[in-house]
Amino acid sequence: MLLPPMLLVFVGTMAVGLAGGTFKDFIFSFKSLPKAFLSKPAAAAGSIDTVVQLADKARRQGLLSLEEDAAQTKDEFLREALQNIADGTDGDELRDMLDDAIDTKIKSDGIASKFFATLGGYAPTVGIIGTVVSLTHVLENLSDPATLGPMIASAFVATLWGLLSANFIWLPIGTRLARLSELEVERMTLVMEGVLAVQAGSQPTLLRERLLAMVPKHQRGPSKKTPKGEKSNADEQMKSAA
Repeated sequence: MLLPPMLLVFVGTMAVGLAGGTFKDFIFSFKSLPKAFLSKPAAAAGSIDTVVQLADKARRQGLLSLEEDAAQTKDEFLREALQNIADGTDGDELRDMLDDAIDTKIKSDGIASKFFATLGGYAPTVGIIGTVVSLTHVLENLSDPATLGPMIASAFVATLWGLLSANFIWLPIGTRLARLSELEVERMTLVMEGVLAVQAGSQPTLLRERLLAMVPKHQRGPSKKTPKGEKSNADEQMKSAA
């Protein structure tokens, strides 16, 4: 008696969710499921180290040298930014372009997280509907008192499945997808500010400190030590300034 209520709740919940959106959103959301279970947010320190290395290279070899890094990086967002810098794109135009990419990322990720959160809202109601339907069947068999107890117990299994699926499956998945999206957007924003500073000729050591200030300490992760060459350059600048 456990399987029919479970099927009713799960199939009914997904059917209602599909009815409340589009088929493309439905497919896209379930394609995002592996991300919820397998994806690990990238440490901010790695992005900061990459941007600082790019800043050091740009100061030594020029902005055109970043085209080589654009071809080698697997990060599509960073690759687009570096290619535009190498092509001589204006800083304001580049910021607008990267902002648009971030906004698109937010909208895209929001589809999946909102869909699963919506399923979490529908599931308990579908479970209650299943219970009401089952209780109606119970009332039709009042002539057999011996079976009333098991039938009533089975009727409430649908409500149980509705609550369990909402609070242990759909809502956690939606919340995790939303959080992963937030962390990725924060990383993209960090990269955007970093590459724009690289384009403006920012000093690597100061850039590292600026980017670290944008990240909460518990999210920074392990960071590489400042290269000796970079440290010596900074020391020379401080001495010359004195």
